[in-house]
Amino acid sequence: MTCIIVDDEPLAVKLLESFVARTPQLELKGAYTDSVEAIAALREQPVDLIFLDIQMPDMDGLELAHMLPKETMIIFTTAFKEYAFDSYEVNTVDFLLKPVRYNKFLAAVEKAEARSPQPIPPPFPKEREIPSLREGMGVGFFIRVDGELRQLQFNDILYVSGMKDYVMFYLSTQPRPLITHMTMKAVEDMLPADRFMRVHRSYIVALDKIRSIDRNDCIYIGEEIIHVTEAFRQPFQDYVTRHCVAK
Repeated sequence: MTCIIVDDEPLAVKLLESFVARTPQLELKGAYTDSVEAIAALREQPVDLIFLDIQMPDMDGLELAHMLPKETMIIFTTAFKEYAFDSYEVNTVDFLLKPVRYNKFLAAVEKAEARSPQPIPPPFPKEREIPSLREGMGVGFFIRVDGELRQLQFNDILYVSGMKDYVMFYLSTQPRPLITHMTMKAVEDMLPADRFMRVHRSYIVALDKIRSIDRNDCIYIGEEIIHVTEAFRQPFQDYVTRHCVAK
């Protein structure tokens, strides 16, 4: 879903920008601290979803909301809960009180996603089919990204991150991840077990791409630091022990 942020507090904008960057369902088209500028931008380029503050100079969020196309979804972000009732006069998905927490933010985005008229991407083959699929994969495989099939090479994968029914493949060959509709279990079953390992509920790493591991079991890989959680610690430590030549 395309989205913009409208909030007259620069720190609030930066926080929401960081949340959008962590959320694969969202594509940020702009961030504005002035509601009048936001309206001008929206006339040029409408979006699916707006994260909108209410108390702002010149034009408050509720006034702006009444000027939007009826199909534009709104998630209000404000420090004043007394506005909650009035906010539902427009196409409000959710009402988030500041300081906004990421878990609340993500829940609101999922509500917007459920309302979105966009078609849901076709699912990956059922997980029981994955092992037989893996046998014929050779050096890579295809995933569906934005309606087209993209080929991935095992050697290019740094790590995989998951969120509900979507996964992000981070590659050494490009700066942005490839996002597809798939489960982490399916990815785990598909990738060669001698080259990839799940180290966290939401992460699978390419073992040969690990740069270093600190004393807190944090893996440094690509631009990410991934903590090995308790459920996956023993298999990972066993792997490190087998491949460690240091005294």
